[in-house]
Amino acid sequence: MSQEHLNPHQLQDPPRPVSRAGRDLPAAIAVGVVLAGAVVLTLGWWHWGFTLLVAAALSLGVVEIGHALARIGRHIAIVPIVTGTIAIQIGSFYASQHPDSGLNAVTVLVAVLAITVLVALLWRLPGGPEGFVNDVSGSLFTIAYLPLLGTAVPLMLGGELGRERVIVFIACVVFSDTGGYIVGVLFGKHPMAPTISPKKTWEGMIGSVVAGMVAGVIGAVWLLDVDWWVGILLGIGLVSFGTAGDLVESMIKRDVGIKDMSSFLPGHGGVMDRLDSLLVAAPVAWFILYLTVPGG
Repeated sequence: MSQEHLNPHQLQDPPRPVSRAGRDLPAAIAVGVVLAGAVVLTLGWWHWGFTLLVAAALSLGVVEIGHALARIGRHIAIVPIVTGTIAIQIGSFYASQHPDSGLNAVTVLVAVLAITVLVALLWRLPGGPEGFVNDVSGSLFTIAYLPLLGTAVPLMLGGELGRERVIVFIACVVFSDTGGYIVGVLFGKHPMAPTISPKKTWEGMIGSVVAGMVAGVIGAVWLLDVDWWVGILLGIGLVSFGTAGDLVESMIKRDVGIKDMSSFLPGHGGVMDRLDSLLVAAPVAWFILYLTVPGG
């Protein structure tokens, strides 16, 4: 058959495989491998690189939240918030690594947070009184959601066994997400929050808790050299708050009328679609580890 007699549809490339959620599966796998590789390499051998990676991810999250809020008429101070986000990560980690400098990591992050809030308020002044409260409330929400919650990461990384603390934190959340997804797909029947995230089920939640506790116990005993019950506490705490973080982001997207925060990560959506659970679970991880692991 000559090419001119072919149906035009026969000349098109075959469709790329997608997951049950409608994602581009090859792209999602490729992006996931790259992200995992970047985290492993920097966390394992270059902590400053990991700090910059976290700062970049949080900054992109600020931009995504800013664009999402703009859909409902809230225009946040993106530039000051991104600047403050980067300064918090770099400044806090630097202070933790250089105790002889006279700087304290907590003092640095509190000071930078306060300055970020102040500059965000001043940033909006030239726009006049109309919509002022609307816009600055969006800015303050974004500051609390990203740079504030994100301060837990340099606090964990800067302490004794910093790398191990962060590894256990990430492992608990990743195991939780994976366990919840597998159990939910195989056995999920009872929706947990049908009006917010219809695909989440109570069966999946049980899978998340079990997987999170397994990761927590392994990490506590093998990496942190503390009692097994610390891992149970980490698993329950991080799964609970990580799931809440996922639901919070789902609520934001439903309110502004979008499916994904952006298309920055092919096959995954936006950066916030990957950070949601980690972001809310991070302060819980830091606090539990601070109380239970010496040198925090």
